[in-house]
Amino acid sequence: MAACKAHEVEAFLQRGTGYPVFLVFGPNTGLVHERARGLAHRAVSDPSDSFQLIRLEGDEVAGDPLRLADEANTIGLFGGKRALWVRAGSKNLVPALQPLLATPSQDATVVVEAGDLQARNPLRTAVEGSRNGMALPCYADEGRDLAALVDGMLREAGVAMAREARDAVLELVGADRLLTRREIEKLVLYATPGQTITLADIEAIMADASALAADSVIDAAFTGQLAALDAGVTRLFAEGDDAGMVAGSALRHAMALHKTRAAIDRGTPADTAMLQARVFYKRKASFQRQITLWSASALEGVITLLRDAQVLTRRQPSLGETHLARTLLMIATRVAKR
Repeated sequence: MAACKAHEVEAFLQRGTGYPVFLVFGPNTGLVHERARGLAHRAVSDPSDSFQLIRLEGDEVAGDPLRLADEANTIGLFGGKRALWVRAGSKNLVPALQPLLATPSQDATVVVEAGDLQARNPLRTAVEGSRNGMALPCYADEGRDLAALVDGMLREAGVAMAREARDAVLELVGADRLLTRREIEKLVLYATPGQTITLADIEAIMADASALAADSVIDAAFTGQLAALDAGVTRLFAEGDDAGMVAGSALRHAMALHKTRAAIDRGTPADTAMLQARVFYKRKASFQRQITLWSASALEGVITLLRDAQVLTRRQPSLGETHLARTLLMIATRVAKR
């Protein structure tokens, strides 16, 4: 089996590659692209030379399965190493990739950039089961990897950041490498050389006011604050927030609560479970309270409610606000009764 665990990928890339075929995949699309680009560029002497680095669309390659092997075994006009950077699409790439996994090219490296692939996905299993391929998963940046990325970008820009501001940034980013880089770049552009970025700067630059308003409504529902929920929902709808988006945020919140509650029930210390949940610092106190108010089984029922509400807001957008408000009220009432 030729596959790295997610936490081993950076060390593998630093040691060197040594494989003729790479599959870079995962839900972190920014990190997938960054690593695929790095592998493709490292394989050639001049990435700007279109004869050395050839970019291909996966669906086109899948439509002509022999094309990839032909490209890989073509001798360059001026010799030297070549790289084929393939962006996987919706069509099956396995027939095009199998000849190169069986008999790899001596002069070309193939890098396939894909999305989130399940364990039994044919493309993933083909690469992982070959001695000539390496599969590199890319999941959300977290822990030391995320801290190192943020610290490195700030250091390169010559910008300092207060500790509490850094903690807040680490809670706000990480799901996607590209989005993380853009958020840090935004901070760097805002700051002047030698300035120390504060928590107030983070709130001004990175915090989305509409998202924070939706969060406060969701927290009111999950803590049984009926008056605050009523006022918050009225304000959200008056400002034009999309009911489906808010329902989705509430669903993700319920799932995060359930995951944290279940971890604590299994014996994980509450502080550790909270850290793993990566809750925005302004919501931590409310999140902690909600953990004590809800059991894992009760949250499972809420998750079902919110999934149904999200479907209804999409199917009946004209009644979306009604569906959302009713569902949040049901959640709040369950807490208030207890």
